[in-house]
Amino acid sequence: MVTIDKTKPVLVTGATGYVAGWLITELLKNGITVHAAVRNPNDERKLAHLKAASDRMNTPIKFFKSDLLEDGSYAEAMAGCELVFHTASPFTSNYKDAQRELIDPAVKGTENVLKQANQVGSVKRVILTSSCAAIYTDCTDVAAAPGGVLTEKVWNESASLEHQPYSYSKTLAEKKAWEISNGQKQWDLVVINPSLVMGPAINIGTATSESMTLLKQMGDGTMKSGVPNIGIGIVDVRDLAKAHFNAGYMESANGRNIISGHNSSFLEVAHILNDVYGTKYPVPKKALPKWLLMLIGPSVNKSITRKFVRNNVNLPWRADNSKSREELAMNYRPLKETMIDSFEMLISEKIVKLK
Repeated sequence: MVTIDKTKPVLVTGATGYVAGWLITELLKNGITVHAAVRNPNDERKLAHLKAASDRMNTPIKFFKSDLLEDGSYAEAMAGCELVFHTASPFTSNYKDAQRELIDPAVKGTENVLKQANQVGSVKRVILTSSCAAIYTDCTDVAAAPGGVLTEKVWNESASLEHQPYSYSKTLAEKKAWEISNGQKQWDLVVINPSLVMGPAINIGTATSESMTLLKQMGDGTMKSGVPNIGIGIVDVRDLAKAHFNAGYMESANGRNIISGHNSSFLEVAHILNDVYGTKYPVPKKALPKWLLMLIGPSVNKSITRKFVRNNVNLPWRADNSKSREELAMNYRPLKETMIDSFEMLISEKIVKLK
């Protein structure tokens, strides 16, 4: 049981990120001073939405230069903080060197932040943004889980540097976090394991998110011939921010926490969008055949390997989110609301256009 003083500042790493933007807004709304760790505190374009939120909420935000791979670079930002939110970690399928671009920043960055927490006497709790990717790699792993349902007890054992390296990076980073946490008694570790994050971005002009890329492709005609029928979990970014906040300030928060509002699929998402926008925008209406994905997938996207297609297409995704509901007081918004709000954002920004 850990009590966090809301009059003390909190550190948020990766503060310009998609998830962090909503988390920081939630913190500022509750009158909590934010220490925002960013690569460049002088980049007005990337910080504008955070400064605007600070002004709107009349709550201070302070920016600190930091680097995931630089030892000691979080010392100043962490000073005086009882609570640390470590959200910074790369999420992309567009990489050239998985070790350098995914694994190293995730693992070394986590090690850097948590070892810094050991040296800052004020820190009482660290919230790590992990992922359901640290629980499973492919839908075949879901089928192999006890009862065919993912829980916090399951760990990803099938990802590698060669197969789904993003999932591998999240698994290694979370294991490193637990290793460091178990080696000390000053602070406790609470881990957030979200599924695929959807929902509107606060910083749409500068946001980089794989889910935003996916949604754009569903709306701009890239996928008009169909989507891969792959089972996925989905959580609204606004709900995810609330989960982080609750994990930080609820005394009894503990362990790993699956944060996922819906057991869904890319095909269900396409149907939701088609029902609302299908007459005006080139959203997909059907699933692509598995054989076709096996044939063309690798040439379209290097992450869509034949192994990936075999292990995911036409297979369901199921996870148990009861721990988050019972222990973090989560109440997830409807999937349709998430998808409409997301798509309306793309329309307003002219990222997707009429047929």
